[in-house]
Amino acid sequence: MKSKLGSFSRSRLPALGSGALVLWLSLCVAAPLWAQSRYLASGKPDGVALLAPPPAAGSEEEAADLAEARAVFTQRTPAQEAKANKDASLAFTLFAPAIGPSFDLAKLPKTAALMRWVKADLQGAIDAPKNYWKRRRPYQMDPSLSIGHPEPSYGYPSGHSIRGTVYAGVLAELFPEQKEAVLAVGREIGWDRVIIAKHFPTDVVAGRVLGKAILRELLASPAFQHDFAEAKAEIAATQTTAAVGK
Repeated sequence: MKSKLGSFSRSRLPALGSGALVLWLSLCVAAPLWAQSRYLASGKPDGVALLAPPPAAGSEEEAADLAEARAVFTQRTPAQEAKANKDASLAFTLFAPAIGPSFDLAKLPKTAALMRWVKADLQGAIDAPKNYWKRRRPYQMDPSLSIGHPEPSYGYPSGHSIRGTVYAGVLAELFPEQKEAVLAVGREIGWDRVIIAKHFPTDVVAGRVLGKAILRELLASPAFQHDFAEAKAEIAATQTTAAVGK
């Protein structure tokens, strides 16, 4: 049986030397592996099974959800809107004020790598329930709530609320002395999406529920435990060096 490589003519292969050709082929094989999750098993956690459905279209519950979204939006201050737009970036640096000067990912490569892997792993768990329920966002139901750019995804559950909850949960484990302040930042990231009418309150609450379920899966993952231990040791060493230098 011919190999898959044999099905390509030489004219279709890159003009590379033997060493470069081997590297190119290895990258082609490895690329699908890089797309795989590092910490979360496929379909875990199952947001569709875990979460209650969002309020039904046209229901009194949906009307109440929209009324609260309107109230929060119309009562926002310029400072709240500015903070909400900043928090929408989901940058890890949003947690720096809560953690303190020891949280400098440029000096914590293992910690930075851990957080990047967590960030990459979350997308599938976020997309599955969103694409299942296909809930519209507040500004899609009431155009008067539209500010900024429209979102490309569905609304339920809130991806920002999920990410804020997970990022905060991981960082609270890494920096336990600042736990409450860190968790508060995660909650604010989710709620700020209501302030700028990108989400309903129920979207945010559901995001927190799914975020906590994801965090439990992460903490049970051997690969996460390994990387977390290295990050924890790195943080401890950095803090010790800083204390000695005082």
